[in-house]
Amino acid sequence: MADTIRFEFIAQERRILEEDVSMVIAPGAGGVLGILPRHAPLMAVITPGELVVKSEGQPDRFFAVGGGFMEVRPDKVILLARSGESAEEIDLVRAQEARRRAEELLAGSEIDSAERRRVMELALRRSRVRLKVAERRHKAPPRTPIPRGE
Repeated sequence: MADTIRFEFIAQERRILEEDVSMVIAPGAGGVLGILPRHAPLMAVITPGELVVKSEGQPDRFFAVGGGFMEVRPDKVILLARSGESAEEIDLVRAQEARRRAEELLAGSEIDSAERRRVMELALRRSRVRLKVAERRHKAPPRTPIPRGE
């Protein structure tokens, strides 16, 4: 039987995923994190970005994550996120419209504070991530091998 790790992906509004997986690839504040079974314990800040879940014999699954925190134990990974959705849940047209609106607002000169600019840049980043993840379902992504520890 293949090695797996329990993965719980919980957003503020709902539980996104809870199952045994072979690998989790998450956007960490210090770079991309690849988590395999028996990983050393750690806590990590997760930034808005693309989350990839790999399971033996299945196509990779892609999710948009809106940032949060991840706890890793040798047998379990818990991701508590501000928001999250699978590629299948994202409406491509709405994601394109959100990106366009965010780009227009940032290009305009009516942004009156550094904080408002930061919020708009974050909204643009989120919309780009959602668009990237949504576009994945229209392509047949190649299966990537799962690294095996020796």
